Amino acid sequence: MRVRVRVRILTDLVQGEFMQLGSRETENERFAHYLTKTYRKTASLVANTLKATAVIAEADEHLTELAFQYGRNIGLAFQLVDDMLDFVSSTEMMGKWTKSKYPELNPMIMRRFSEPGDVERAFELVHKSNGLEQTRFLARKHGIEAIRLAQEITESPYQKGLQVVADLVINRMK
Repeated sequence: MRVRVRVRILTDLVQGEFMQLGSRETENERFAHYLTKTYRKTASLVANTLKATAVIAEADEHLTELAFQYGRNIGLAFQLVDDMLDFVSSTEMMGKWTKSKYPELNPMIMRRFSEPGDVERAFELVHKSNGLEQTRFLARKHGIEAIRLAQEITESPYQKGLQVVADLVINRMK
């Protein structure tokens, strides 16, 4: 089991790196691609590390799965917040809300913001579109799910710690 978890982490990381190189034609494809890449590059590492810890501690199947799901949600929330904070350097961060409201972003994304003024215009559109608020909403959704999962664990300082971590992830400013 331990070897399978390590292999899964490495496989997801490599696939996530390759996904980062690709682009998609439609905003829905790009958004789905972004979320899958985010899972594989960040959330998989957290989720499978927590799962491996549960396996090493000989936890039952329910607790092992709970650890995995908690890690998945924390990892996604962390990366969404991280991307939100660094969105200027991430073309994928604009999300489907921005691109559907401002279709002029699609050609900019496909040319990877290579023309003069692309980055500045994209920055302006992201702010106009509420894309950052939508991203924060999605990050909070995953953080709240992590807190809910932590509440399934027997009350203890560890349970409280998991809740505090989730709160820190979704409320961090840098």
